[in-house]
Amino acid sequence: MSTSVWALLCAVRTLLGFVVPGRRPVPSRHLGGLPDEATFATLHVAALAAPSLRAGLTRDSARKAVRHLRALLGADAIAVTDADGVLAWDGEADCHRDHAHGHARAVLSSGRPRVVTGHTLACDTPGCAIRGAVVVPLTVDGRVVGALAAYDTEVGPALVRTVTEVARWVSCQLELAELDSSRRRAMEAETRALRAQISPHFIYNSLTTIASFVRTDPERARELLMDFADFTRYALRRERDFTTLADELHCVDRYLLLERARFGERLRFTVRVAPEVLSVPVPFLCLQPLVENAIKHGMGTTGGCGEVRVLVSDAGPEAHVSVEDDGLGMDPERARLLLGDDSRGERGEGGIGLANVDVRLRHIYGEDYGLVVETAPGAGTRVRLRLPKLSSR
Repeated sequence: MSTSVWALLCAVRTLLGFVVPGRRPVPSRHLGGLPDEATFATLHVAALAAPSLRAGLTRDSARKAVRHLRALLGADAIAVTDADGVLAWDGEADCHRDHAHGHARAVLSSGRPRVVTGHTLACDTPGCAIRGAVVVPLTVDGRVVGALAAYDTEVGPALVRTVTEVARWVSCQLELAELDSSRRRAMEAETRALRAQISPHFIYNSLTTIASFVRTDPERARELLMDFADFTRYALRRERDFTTLADELHCVDRYLLLERARFGERLRFTVRVAPEVLSVPVPFLCLQPLVENAIKHGMGTTGGCGEVRVLVSDAGPEAHVSVEDDGLGMDPERARLLLGDDSRGERGEGGIGLANVDVRLRHIYGEDYGLVVETAPGAGTRVRLRLPKLSSR
């Protein structure tokens, strides 16, 4: 086997997490030879192909990746197909393009690699140098979704092994794309669930409060009705799962105005925001549940007056948010339950709940970005969160 082909196999197996049989890993101090240069070149080309493949197997992604895959294989021409036909072709032997899907059909049905030679190539073009093709299935979660076909002037064991390994790597990228898609669908379903969990008691109480002003203060009733419409329009919208901190705070402001109309002077609130962080992208409905919790546990436990403070500060690469109430507080163990599976029993009146926000933050940003609840009996409650200044997903 030539040095370049061996380096290619080593590189692809490295991508897949395998160790090449019969070869020991070369320590870094020995790097620099021709095989190593070929290996690094192969890894570089694979890195160029990966982003397109992570979008799934589509005509667009195949067209973007096919040139890099051909460079990875070193074949005269390659084709990427799905069940319906050829998604992309790269190479000079265009006379085989129309036959590529026919060559892949048996692979798509059987799920097994195939070597195509002789009259099966079905090429009558004079002077065509292609002597064969290696066609290998592309799979996602055990399902055959397409095929990778390499056409060359020489078809031997080295080409078969190389195409097989590259097809396995491509399949891994497609499986990651499927996982990304499943994750997005799960988040979309979760957002739809959030909209359904807006507390019915809050809606009932808001409308009752607005109705109480219709005769005594019609102008106030009209303003509150506009606030209610503004809040529900935001909470029930069908847009992206991310919004800006400015929009989220506007939703919080509408919510607080409606609750202030309900509780009157018994509810005091303060909102202080650093202007620099208003454009930071945040998950949809990540702050309103914290304010709802503060009012519920602050006002509900005291039965009298209560104050809610929302503080948003600029912390370099992050925005820091805290929502505080001056209620009776709670035992730390109960606070732990608020962020656990038992939090459903803590919601009482319905609503989204702290656990939902905590899970979403950790799912999006990582385990270090969940909610932090600081509380003790008689000391009120503070809920803190950190939001990275990242682009929305």
